This record gives sequence, structure tokens and C-alpha cells, in this order.
Amino acid sequence: MSLSLVSLLSQDISALWLLLKTQADEIMHQDLVPLCAADIQEQLRKRFAYLSGGRGQDGSPVITFPDYPTFSEVPDKEFQNVMTYLTSIPSLQDAGIGFILVIDRRQDKWTSVKASVLRIAASFPANLQLVLVLRPTGFFQRTLSDIAFRFHRDDFKMKVPVIMLSSVPELHSYIDKSQLTEDLGGTLDYCHSRWLCHRTAIESFALMVKQTAQMLQSFGTELAETELPNDVPSTSLVLSAHTEKKDKAKEDLRLVLQEGQGILESLQDPPAESTAQGVNQDQLDSQATVQRLLAQLHETEAAFDEFWAKHQQKLQQCLRLRHFEQGFREVKTALDTVSQKIATFTDVGNSLAHVEHLLKDLASFEEKSSVAVERARALALEGEGLIDNKHYAVDSIRPKCEELRHLCDQFSSEVSRRRGLLSKALELHNLLETSMKWCDEGIYLLASQPVDKCQSQDGAEAALQEIEKFLETGAEHKIQELSEIYKEYESILNPHLMEHVQKVFQKQESMQEMFHRRQASLKKLAAKQMRPVQPVAPRPEVLTKSSCPSPGGWRGPENSGSEGSTLRRGPYRRAKSEASESRQGRGSSMGDEEENLAILRRHVMNELLDTERAYVEELLCVLEGYAAEMDNPLMAHLISTGLHSKKGVLFGNMEEIYHFHNRIFLRELENCIDCPELVGRCFLERMEDFQIYEKYCQNKPRSESLWRQCSDCPFFQECQRKLDHKLSLDSYLLKPVQRITKYQLLLKEMLKYSRNCEGAEDLQEALSSILGILKAVNDSMHLIAITGYDGNLGDLGKLLMQGSFSVWTDHKKGHTKVKELARFKPMQRHLFLHEKAVLFCKKREESGEGYEKAPSYSYKQSLNMAAVGITENVKGDAKKFEIWYNSREEVYIIQAPTPEIKAAWVSEIRKVLTSQLQACREASQHRALEHSHSLPLPTPASTSPSRGNTRNVKNLEERKTAPLNLEGYVSASLSKPHEKGKGGCSCEHRFPPTRQAPRSHPHCCPRGRGRQAPSLSPS
Repeated sequence: MSLSLVSLLSQDISALWLLLKTQADEIMHQDLVPLCAADIQEQLRKRFAYLSGGRGQDGSPVITFPDYPTFSEVPDKEFQNVMTYLTSIPSLQDAGIGFILVIDRRQDKWTSVKASVLRIAASFPANLQLVLVLRPTGFFQRTLSDIAFRFHRDDFKMKVPVIMLSSVPELHSYIDKSQLTEDLGGTLDYCHSRWLCHRTAIESFALMVKQTAQMLQSFGTELAETELPNDVPSTSLVLSAHTEKKDKAKEDLRLVLQEGQGILESLQDPPAESTAQGVNQDQLDSQATVQRLLAQLHETEAAFDEFWAKHQQKLQQCLRLRHFEQGFREVKTALDTVSQKIATFTDVGNSLAHVEHLLKDLASFEEKSSVAVERARALALEGEGLIDNKHYAVDSIRPKCEELRHLCDQFSSEVSRRRGLLSKALELHNLLETSMKWCDEGIYLLASQPVDKCQSQDGAEAALQEIEKFLETGAEHKIQELSEIYKEYESILNPHLMEHVQKVFQKQESMQEMFHRRQASLKKLAAKQMRPVQPVAPRPEVLTKSSCPSPGGWRGPENSGSEGSTLRRGPYRRAKSEASESRQGRGSSMGDEEENLAILRRHVMNELLDTERAYVEELLCVLEGYAAEMDNPLMAHLISTGLHSKKGVLFGNMEEIYHFHNRIFLRELENCIDCPELVGRCFLERMEDFQIYEKYCQNKPRSESLWRQCSDCPFFQECQRKLDHKLSLDSYLLKPVQRITKYQLLLKEMLKYSRNCEGAEDLQEALSSILGILKAVNDSMHLIAITGYDGNLGDLGKLLMQGSFSVWTDHKKGHTKVKELARFKPMQRHLFLHEKAVLFCKKREESGEGYEKAPSYSYKQSLNMAAVGITENVKGDAKKFEIWYNSREEVYIIQAPTPEIKAAWVSEIRKVLTSQLQACREASQHRALEHSHSLPLPTPASTSPSRGNTRNVKNLEERKTAPLNLEGYVSASLSKPHEKGKGGCSCEHRFPPTRQAPRSHPHCCPRGRGRQAPSLSPS
């Protein structure tokens, strides 16, 4: 059908083109005068001949040659041009009758008359009917002309008669006065200048008409030969260009018509004086010529308009088709993309929260895809509209519309199918969650029943009733038949989900088995009649009835009577039986207690797994719903300039954390579900991986600051709306910090219920390691806030401790007033203890909110640990200790907030100094051994330069064998207290790396005299 429409449209356009071409050819092939008035305007202005518009009796045009004294001087070329032009003006019909020439020579001479007549007769280009000559009026010249005309008649032999007229009245007998101008005694109104103006305008208009016709013909040829483009821009460009050219052609045509209409009006409105005399034939012919040209222009314009309408319709249909085809390609690509993406929605979820998240993702994806689907349906409706409007490409449009509808229906059905599967999965996970919850409630019920109360009959019956009442709720909570589950949910069961169903069912079976065992035990306890426990010792009345009352009677059973023996053995056996039953009860109680602990361990493990899965889901949600959307071009307009290239700052290494938990840690935790007490190994094996949290926490202040600056950005609000989150992004950015702190709580709970289990040591070590990571993270947050330190903090070794203290300083070289003032006015300093140095910083609180309010630390000074010593106790305050430097040249009295903090710092400093002492001992021993090998004979003590070194080696060996209670040498006690006799003792410990330790003060450390081994003796 479309081919036929195209064919008909082409035929219509071709027919219209032929009509337009015919109209243009008719105009262009008109017999136009060979000369134009504009070309010989100056020659016509001489007026040696003119066409007044008069006619003879038979309608012959009259050409008048007025009296022109210099007629003989007119060049032949000019004369020929004027004659040719004047004879071309009348119509062919009038010109065919023949021209009448009126030659006025009344004021001339005969010789001139003769020359004029001969010249005219020789060069007149048209038919002549009659030549009328007004001969000279002078007597002499008239007589001469009569005689000469008779004698020279043969010279005037022409095809037409030449009549010599003596007067104007004779002329009137040949031509009516109304057809003659006033100079010939007639009444015909003629103005040569007006005639010349009209002729110039008419001929100019005729030329414009011809050029317009040529332009329309050329434009029509261009339109007819234009090939339809294959794309929207080209088609739009062609349509725009053609429309612009059409408008220009129409404007040119309008101007030509306006010009012609003006000429016609000037011809139809002659001057007032000529109105009474009427309009001559030439004026009527001019009007007819202009009217004919105007009529032809109108016909050409109509043909062109009709042709343009068809051509424009064709181009517009082509443009709509190209738009439709372009839209089809774009929509087809979009539908193929969403179809491919919906095909990847194969996951049915591994938990209830996961399925709910998948349903939200599906709904969000359907909402996003609805734009493409709705556009496809709208495009199909648009295509049907083109078909209804009889578009020429129906055969191309209809299949595309059908394909679009098929793709939309296919996508909708696939989304519905996926939603049905996820709804089925949601139903199954709800069932599994309900069963799990029921099992957990049952386990808690068993764990919450106190064993001691169940030993009584009433307690056992009450516990039994609780269990029976709980089991009655199983009909609506537990999985009834595993085969029915497999059959009903066959469409969504994958190996992972089937395994999960089996585990839940096994847990349900195990829980029911535990209930049955507990029921059996409770039924036995409820049915058993409890008897009182008899004392083991015999009662007094039994002893009085014994046959051997003397002490010797108790030496052996043979001295006892049978009755006495029976009396003694009866109560013993009953007590033994009761004791045996008591031990069985205690064994049963211990078994129940272990069972309860196992239940609690499983509960903690379930909580760990559930929260871990939820944590992984939340991280994925943030990464997909926020981080990935920052790279989405469709969301770029919502992102403020402050967020550009800041994704790494805002989210830190969250993606790295997600991949670790999703790919590694979560799977390893799932492998421990059957042995929860062994979960500590998972933490220990992945402890290095947990260091990624330190990087995240260090970036958190920058992330928090960026969030406060851009929290009101429309991008975050749109993402939150799409994710249907009640909380904003900053709450989710805090999840990693919350998660790393949650682990130590779960490990504490697991350790609490696993004291006697196989993995208890691993759990304890894992807990310590996690706490160490938390401390390292906390310390690093403070460490990165240090400002003003020129060196590299990494060169100082591992950060061991940090905290705020009050500090007094005392310098030997300082001014006395400064020293005294220092003892009364403490400085507030934040200390950072590294392996190689201790840093003193000033804490500065920052203004702001959140992390911007976190303090910064301005570096003040540092002490190299190789030259540091400590005094553990300072008299008068249990929270103070001393750090001194370079043999007490600088002394820093440190006051901790609490005695516990002081003890922790002193202990850590002692560990650092101990490690330095050990390194010093090993280095000294190595040097001493090398020296002993190099000196074979000993040197006298008084002269040997190595005597001190030998003694040092010996002393180091003695210190190595002595018990090390204080990590350092015991230095001389402070001299000032002993000089003043104030008593007291303050043990100072210092580990110089190269020189020998000083002797201890005899009054300070009573166990040390002279050189002694290090000892722990704080005052």
C-alpha cells in the first residue's frame, strides 16, 4: 500500500511539475520585442518618429514622422532601431494590415522631402499600406514639389501609394481627426514622454515576469530532483532550506505582481484631459499585455503553490518517518538494554532482607525502565497515527509498531514473572524466618527453664506445661513436610536455597528432638516421688541396742549381731542410693547446662551472621544507590559542584570493605555455623584484613566535613527517595565504624558461653586483637591530628599509647624562679608514646560540629626513648610519675587522670625500656666476647685500659642471671631528700644504651649494696 501511495504522490508531483513547467515555458517563449525602449531610450527621445496610437479606417496603425529639421542627420542605425521598435509594438493582427505613414514636411524643403521619403521607403521594416506626405506650404516650395514629383515619380515607385497632401484637411479625408494628434489637426491625446515611460515600465515588467518564470522553473526542477534524506538532521535541513527558498520565491513573485498591478493601474487611470477623448488602441493593447502577464503570473503562482504543497507534504512525511525511525532505534536499544538487564535478575535472595531488597531493586528498575516502555508505547501510537494519515511508508511503519508492542509486552511479562518468583521467594523466606524464630524461641524457652526448680514435681510439671503449650504453636510456625516445600517452591529453589531450607528443617528437627528429650526428663521428674535423704550416721537408739557396747565392739563386723548389722547397713544403703540418684541428677543438670550453653552459642552465632548479612546488604545498597549514581550521566545535573571528583573523599574505601566482607569474611563465618565456638579462628586469620578499617576511620573526618557542606544537594535526596531509605546517607556512612565496634561485643558474648570449649583460647585472642585494632584506630585518629611536627611520625615506631596529662617541668639549667613557678603551675599536654620517642603536644579544641569539633594537637617537643628514665612514684600523689631526660637535666612530672591510667603508662614505658636493655645486653656481650678473643693474656687492673669493659661484661652477665623485676638499672637516688633528711625513696629506672649502670644508693634500696641486679622496689 505504501508503494502505491508513493507512486501516486510521485505522479501528482510530476503532473504538477509539468503544469508549472508549461506555465513557465509559455511565459518564456512569448514573442518579445527584439529591442526594448530602455535600450534605445535616447533615440526615441529625439521624436523624429512616434507611434501615437491612432488607427486608419481599416485599423492600420499610424506612424507619424513630425517635422524634424535634422532628420537627415539621424544616423541610419538609430533610424533603423526606431523603425524596428515602433513596428514591433502593435499586435500581429494590426501589423499584418499594414502601417500608415504620415510624414509632416510642411516647414521643410522639397529636397528634404524627397530624401526623407526615399530613406523611409528604403529602410521601413514592416508592411506599408499608405504613405501620406504633407508637402511644404511655401509657394515656391509647393510649386517646386509639384513639378519635381511629376518628373521624379518613378523615383517614388513603392509597393504602396505615396500621396502628396497640400494641407491638413486633405489628411483628414484619409485619417479621422480622432486618430491624429493635435499637431496634425486631430484630437488624439498623445504625450511622448508619458508614452516612453509606459513602454519602459511594461517592458521591464515583462522582463521581470520572464525572470520569475525562469526562477520558478529552476526551483521546481531542484525540488523535483531532490532525493529524500535518510536521517532526521538531513531531512530537517532540506525541508528548512526548501522552505526558505520557497519563501524567497514567493516574495519575489509578490514583488513582480505588485509591480505589474501598479503599471496596470497607471495605464487604466489616464490624465483627466484625455479621459473625455477616450483611450487609444495602443493604450488598450498595453493594458491587455499587462493583464495577460499578470494572469500568467497568477496561474504560475497557483501551480507552484500546489506543487509546493505536495512537495512539502512529502518532506514533512519523510521527516516524521525519520523521527519515527530514529525514535524506534533509540527505544529498541533501550528496550534491549532493559531486557538484558532483567535477564540478569536471577537471584532469588538468600534471606528475607535480601529478597525485600531485591524486590525494591526490581521495583526501582521497573520505575526507571517505565520511561523507555512508555516511550515505546507512545512511539507505537505515533506510528499508527502516521498510518491513519495515509503515510507513504506504511509498509515500513506497521512492522516497527508491532515489534515495539511485542517488546513492551515481553518486558512487562518478564517483570511480572520475576516479581512472582521474588514474591514466592519472599513467602518461602518468611516461612523459614518464622520457623527459625520459632526454633530460637523454643531454644530460649529451654535455656530459661532453671534446672534446680525442675527437680521438684511441681516445677517439672510447670516446665512440662510450658513446653507442651509452646509445641502447640508449631502447627502454624514450623515446616510441616519438606517434600511439600520442594514441590511448592520448585521454581525458585536453587542449591543454596535448598541447602538453607534443609538446614532450617534440620534445626527444627533438632529443636523438636531437644524438646522431646526434655519432655521425657520432665515426665520422669514429675512422676517420681521424692524421698527424704537419710543421715549416714546411725541414730542413737540403734547404738544402745548393739550387742557390744564397749569400744572394742566396733573393731569389726564379726563382733556385731545380725540385727545390729542390719540396722547399720540399712540407712547406709539408703543414703548411698540417694547419693547415687543425686549424682545422676547433677549429671543431668550439667548436661542440661551444657546444652543451654550450646543453644546460647548458636544464638550468638545466628546474631553474628544475621547482622553480618545485613551489614553487607547495607554496604551494597550505599555503593549502588549513591556511589555508582555519582557516575550516572542522567544524575549529573543534580550533583553540586562541590561534589565533583569527591567520591573517594565521601565514601573512603567502603568498596574495599564491602568486597572483603562479601567475598571472604561472610562466607568464612557461614562455615562456622555448626561450630560457633570456633569462630575466633575466622577473626584471627583475617586480622590483617581488618586493618582496612583504620584507613576508613582516618578518612571519616574529611567525609563528614564534605557531607555537611553538601548534605542538602538534590542528588542525595533523589537517591534516598529511590532507595526508600528513612535515614540519610551519613547514617549509612557510619555503619563501618559501628560494625568494627560491634564485633568485640559479640566475641565477648561468645566467649562467655564457651569457657570450657575447644576454641575458647582463639576467642580470647580474637577479642584481644579486635580490641587492639579498635585502640589502634582510635590512636591513629588522634595521631593524624598532630600539627607542627617536622619529621616523619612513621620513623618513631609504633604508637603505643596516647592521653592527656598535667605536666610540671624542672630543668637544672633553668632560672630559679622558673623552676619554682613550674612546680606550682602545670601545663596541659597530650602525650604520644612511640617505640622510639615520646611526644608532648598541646591539645586545641576546634569549633564546629561532628568531626570538625575533634581536637587537634600542636607539637611542642619530643624525648628520645634511648635517653629517657622514669621514676614510678612521686611522694604525695599516687597519680604522678616522673620522666627524666639526660641524667635528670630535664625532669617532667606527669600527673595522670587516674591511678589506673598511670599504672598502664608506667607499665608500657617499662616494656619499652626493657626491650632497650635487652638489646644493650646482647650488644655488650657481643663486644666483650670479641674483645676477649683478641686479648689472649689478662692485663693488670691498674694499667689495663679494658679493665672497665671486662668488669662491665661481668656485671652484665650477673644482671642477666639475676631476676629482672624492674626493666632498668637502679640509679642513684635523689640526693636532695637525703641531704635534707626527709627520708622516703624514689626508685629511678634508666637504660642507657652504651654505658654501665650507676650504683644504687645504699639508703634507697636496702637489698642493693654497690653494684647489684635490677630490682623492683618502688617507694
